[in-house]
Amino acid sequence: MEKQVKVLVEQCLSALDALPTELKAASAAIAEIKVKYLGKSGSLTALLRSMRDLPADERPAFGALVNDAQDRLKAAIDGAEAVLDAKILAERLSGEKVDITLPGKDKTPGTLHPITLVANEVQEIFLNLGFELSEGPEIETDNYNFQMLNIPSEHAARDMQDTFFVTDSIVLRTHTSPNQARIMEKKQPPIKMICPGRTYRSDDDATHSPIFHQIEGLVVDKRVTMSDLKGTLDLFCKTMFSPETKTRLRPSYFPFTEPSVEVDMSCSSCGGSGCGLCKGTGWIEILGAGIVNPKVLENCGIDSSVYGGFAFGMGIERIAMIKYGIPDIRLFFENDVRFLRQFKG
Repeated sequence: MEKQVKVLVEQCLSALDALPTELKAASAAIAEIKVKYLGKSGSLTALLRSMRDLPADERPAFGALVNDAQDRLKAAIDGAEAVLDAKILAERLSGEKVDITLPGKDKTPGTLHPITLVANEVQEIFLNLGFELSEGPEIETDNYNFQMLNIPSEHAARDMQDTFFVTDSIVLRTHTSPNQARIMEKKQPPIKMICPGRTYRSDDDATHSPIFHQIEGLVVDKRVTMSDLKGTLDLFCKTMFSPETKTRLRPSYFPFTEPSVEVDMSCSSCGGSGCGLCKGTGWIEILGAGIVNPKVLENCGIDSSVYGGFAFGMGIERIAMIKYGIPDIRLFFENDVRFLRQFKG
């Protein structure tokens, strides 16, 4: 029995000395050796079980001999695993070595989204004119979104705005005008504000999106006239596009302004001579505006016999499409990096 133990130890040590040079194969060989000699069904374990066949006086010496052999083999296998782990780590570190003589990898800098760029530019223009910036909730009550703005429930103008209703009395705001009503309700004139933000309408094509961005402006004070509105918007267009830009007002209809106008600007592409962008007219419609309807002022607690005002509203996507010559509004929301990389800010 003692000879058997000695032979098993020599066989195990010889197997460890003859490990393959390929690291993956060596790891598999060590695992196989461990199972073969030290596993539950291994050779030394089988010898321990055979002690029951020995005389009682021989068992202690034989048990000590087998335990000593187990300790030797375990130490030898652990040593082989440690050497193998060191080789694997060295190979990995060698493969991951950084060559500091190679040129560095450039990181492509990000840029602001074109909608953000245009919104920031529009806001800066009006802030420089003394307007204050105000923001409001995107989920609005029917009262602020419609009724305070002279659009009661039966009003035909509701058909002009395809609305997302959360409940019968809660909507996703169709414009940023509700914030104007909130400000007028809380503050007495003079008021000079712009309110930017996301708005929502159930509309989707090349020039309309169910989510879009607006900036609306409001001025309420004594002796406010249509000339003030025209001068303000003319200065905005000249600053936003070019000093040669011309503007004109056309009669229109909005329930919250009276009179109401559509504002056109001379085509930024052809300068007014006529092209495909302006459909040969030389003009591009850019925003809607008008004198604040006295009913709106009264709804908000402002005396319309003392105060008047003007309001305007523009779509940021439309301004960006004109400014950058973008034909389809959906490009803003597709997040194509090739498209977005064209804008720097």
